[in-house]
Amino acid sequence: MTTMTKGATPASPASQARRGSGSHFLPVFARADVAFERGEGAWLFAEDGRKFLDFAGGIAVNVLGHSHPYLVEALTQQAQKLWHVSNLYNISEGARLADRLCELTFADKVFFTNSGAEALECAIKMARKYHSANGQPERYRIVTFEGAFHGRTLATIAAGGQKKYLDGFGPKVEGFDQVPFGDFDAMKAAVGPETGAVLLEPVQGEGGTRVFSNDFLRKLREFCDEKGLLLILDEVQSGVGRTGKLFAHEWAGITPDIMAIAKGIGGGFPMGACLSTDKASKGMTAGVHGTTFGGNPLAMAVGNAVLDVVATPEFLEGVRATARDITQRLAELKDRYPDLIEEIRGSGLLIGIKTKIANTDLVAAAREQNFLSVPAGDNVVRLLPPLNIGENEIREAYQRLDAALASLSTKAGTPA
Repeated sequence: MTTMTKGATPASPASQARRGSGSHFLPVFARADVAFERGEGAWLFAEDGRKFLDFAGGIAVNVLGHSHPYLVEALTQQAQKLWHVSNLYNISEGARLADRLCELTFADKVFFTNSGAEALECAIKMARKYHSANGQPERYRIVTFEGAFHGRTLATIAAGGQKKYLDGFGPKVEGFDQVPFGDFDAMKAAVGPETGAVLLEPVQGEGGTRVFSNDFLRKLREFCDEKGLLLILDEVQSGVGRTGKLFAHEWAGITPDIMAIAKGIGGGFPMGACLSTDKASKGMTAGVHGTTFGGNPLAMAVGNAVLDVVATPEFLEGVRATARDITQRLAELKDRYPDLIEEIRGSGLLIGIKTKIANTDLVAAAREQNFLSVPAGDNVVRLLPPLNIGENEIREAYQRLDAALASLSTKAGTPA
């Protein structure tokens, strides 16, 4: 049962009716008992009057927080002109965004999508098509890593290989070979004559904010070159400034052949993209792939606005400084609550708190303090604040997490 903050006004029956009961949702989400009506920066305001500090970020989506005026202006101006025409015609804002993404990255080509899963589907198809176009259609298999999460389509759940997502959906899409996280020898052993690519997240988000080392990524790039494999990176969660570089692989000084992005590039508007080199995309000719809504004018206007803000050296340096500050404060909490916190890990502002209790207990206790976070695999709680989070909000986050941990420590019978 939700509690009202002092001075909050109960919703009227009429407003509740307008809002809807939610009973007709497909019951695939375990939703928290709170609904939000507006957001401002790092804050969310619930319909019952409560105010929450948002370190969930729509699961690493809201890179500039809620209702950022520059993004609102870009979307509003575009909405007053043109929403949708389809990819039967040129979309100028999309061409500009594609040019900018290629200028900022390794890529020569871009395909815009509506989501990360669609960007990964494009990447998987592109890798298979590349080898087929080179006269080796048998090289369709892709090596992936345990703990990965690449989306919810039939192909991407097969790529992730997690039983909980595969159960009940019939035969797994063929062509994916999982190996243990970070095990380079196992990866090499999994590569055979039918292998065409290796796919990984430089930082596993859903898998528990586990970071592939720079050395691992460099060795992997060399190995792929040696064996004629395409290297596909899933930067849906780690990209667009989240780690303090525009993309996480930049820390290792490597480049992929294909990269899937989404989440942050839209700043909250649904969009994604598959980026590739000319070489990797050689088989992707007219008619072999497509999308109705991907690259629509609304998404392209917002994507360009996000890059205007995020893709500057000054902004990314600010992310790195903020990440150092938050990580230091979390280390203090780890020292204060050794019975509850095992490890602080991650990269930049993709931060994980590995707990010694159920991670969902900490998420719930933090929500009682009006602080939002996200559970992840390996018993981790993810913190995914806006990349432009302010000092006051960081201090407030520390205090609310401290209170949440203190309540759990007291319940466990350990003095805080």
